[in-house]
Amino acid sequence: MQLKKLAAALFIAGVVAPGAAYATNGYFQPGLSVKSVGMGGVGIAFPQDALAAAVNPAGMVDIGSRLDFGLSLFQPDRSVSATGAVYGPGGSGPYPITGSYSGNDTKNFLIPEFGYNRMINPNMSVGVSVYGNGGLNTGYSTIFPPFAPGMGVDMQQLFIAPTFAMKVNPSNSIGVTLNIVHQSFRANGLGALCQQLSGDPSNCTDNGHDDSNGVGVRIGWIGQLTPTFSLGVTYQSETHMGGFNKYSGLFANAGEFNIPANYGIGFAWKATPALTVAGDVVRIDYGSIPAIANGPNPGGPLGGSPNGPGFSWNSISVFKLGVAYEYNQDLTLRAGWNHGDNPIGTNNVFFNTLAPGVVKDHLTLGATYAINKSTELSFDYVHAFANSVTGPLPAPYFAAGSTETLSMSQNVLGVSVGWKF
Repeated sequence: MQLKKLAAALFIAGVVAPGAAYATNGYFQPGLSVKSVGMGGVGIAFPQDALAAAVNPAGMVDIGSRLDFGLSLFQPDRSVSATGAVYGPGGSGPYPITGSYSGNDTKNFLIPEFGYNRMINPNMSVGVSVYGNGGLNTGYSTIFPPFAPGMGVDMQQLFIAPTFAMKVNPSNSIGVTLNIVHQSFRANGLGALCQQLSGDPSNCTDNGHDDSNGVGVRIGWIGQLTPTFSLGVTYQSETHMGGFNKYSGLFANAGEFNIPANYGIGFAWKATPALTVAGDVVRIDYGSIPAIANGPNPGGPLGGSPNGPGFSWNSISVFKLGVAYEYNQDLTLRAGWNHGDNPIGTNNVFFNTLAPGVVKDHLTLGATYAINKSTELSFDYVHAFANSVTGPLPAPYFAAGSTETLSMSQNVLGVSVGWKF
């Protein structure tokens, strides 16, 4: 019966999860479960549910046998504006483009999460976590040339993460996760840009969704250093993905879009019997992925080789701090702060019209209510504060002194149900 329930839940999660299409630590989500997100996304040393493997697989042996399912509503607000700009040969016209443009053709995104963990014995567990890692989405019903109306992208990533964890001794846990990843991508409205810059214009835009798959690993450790203080470390390898064949003329290295390595360290401190304080520092190596990191003029055309133009994203550090307060035996309250570096600089705002992921700061709130001894209901809310980046539009296509500003903010509401068994 448990296996049938697991198979059904995996099927549902696998079908629905491709709705995941925006996040705010670059294109990664600030946290990967409703409970974690309510505390700013912390979790390296403070596992709370069967999504723990998404952050640190060592935590799965500490949560017991349980099943968790959640759903989050993402509402990003993306826009760009241009000032003093004229597009055309030599930047002399004939297309004035000064104005503001909304990238919110699609406003709401549903992102599910699922986790199952089973204790083999008191010191070992096996489980699986299924989640949307994050993504990118824009859609502009009106936009300036060389983009066409309806220009936008849609990037989605689904992780299926079977996990084994064990206690080495009463104070130390380790775990390993196999990340099985499916991603999907679509780009529209880039025709003029592809004709000018791509080495393969027919595989650059307006080809519908294309898919790719890959496999990677995540490992982790949690140590209970004192009765009230624990430390955790986690590392996820770069995930090598198959290329997007339909977009081999857009992304560097013939459509390759690998998922960057990321790693971090975290702590959890039980300050009082009712209050836990936890924090994580995470590094995301966007700068190691050519399709993401390459600048506007690396030496090759769009697509084709590792030297194709990209988004100019930098590797970033993310700082997470959260608190959980057990108000009584049935109600736990959470709050947190998440601050991430902005991966986008001022040197390539034009290309990042496709993906203005410039948010830096998030305020999070959450709560869990125990319906009975085996069932609990959790909630979270995230406000990603508005941020913007302004930079020059590239010559010779735009008039000298022309600038573009990328802006984004976001709200998230999440709910999850957990069952202990």
